[in-house]
Amino acid sequence: MKTKRSFKILLWVGLILGALFSGLPVLWLFSSSFKSNPNIFAIPPKFIDESFNVQAYISVLTDPQKLRFFLNSYAIAAVVVCCTLIVAILAAYSFSRFNFPGKKIINTIIISMQAVPPITLLIPYLVLIVGLQIYDTYLALILTYMVFTLPYAILMMSGYMNTMPKELDEAVMIDGGSRFMALWRVLVPSAVPGMVSVGLYTFFQCWNEYLFALTLTKTNEMRTVPIGIASMMGQYAFHWNEIMAMSILGSLPVIVIVLFFQKYFIAGMTAGAVKM
Repeated sequence: MKTKRSFKILLWVGLILGALFSGLPVLWLFSSSFKSNPNIFAIPPKFIDESFNVQAYISVLTDPQKLRFFLNSYAIAAVVVCCTLIVAILAAYSFSRFNFPGKKIINTIIISMQAVPPITLLIPYLVLIVGLQIYDTYLALILTYMVFTLPYAILMMSGYMNTMPKELDEAVMIDGGSRFMALWRVLVPSAVPGMVSVGLYTFFQCWNEYLFALTLTKTNEMRTVPIGIASMMGQYAFHWNEIMAMSILGSLPVIVIVLFFQKYFIAGMTAGAVKM
């Protein structure tokens, strides 16, 4: 009994130390966003400085160029999430309910695409995007991100669809409905946890992506939040407090989305892993 109690105490101590180790950089990032630029490097360092102010946030939120970075990220992520969900649902329904020639081969190709490092596709995609004359456009980033998010989305939704009995489809068709009606009026509402999981994964991929957003765009009007943060590091001066403030504002959507949808996300991940 004493050994079990000691193990629990050690476990809690380890978890607390781990939380502090991972959380301190975030706390320092947050506190530095309220400091003046010189005081960020003051020695000894202080979490709460006498120069506490919100000027960095005001500078970010009143700068049209920085707001454009956020608008670009939101617009691209929203379109990619919607398009990925629609394609993934249709593809997953086909894989789950039909046997057609080449099904196993296509499924193998989709799985193998997950093993390809995105960086190896950077130059081919750049050549393709330039050749299609959509360089430095929303469409270039949307199509590129969909290529990276669709394999996982299809696999995830296929696993979730496989957990749903085919009797649901048959019941709708017995009542005179079509397969399309069975999909959108019965299966899709029941697949909300899986859709949330796929949507969150897709949003995170789009929101945090840096390399392709930098390579496939050239003007600030098309660039996203990660590129905007990097662009604030000037040749002669770094506005560290504004960089910290923009980093915090860029993290807020992810934090809020996870807090609101974590229940559906966990349910979708576990359900999709039951049967593939």
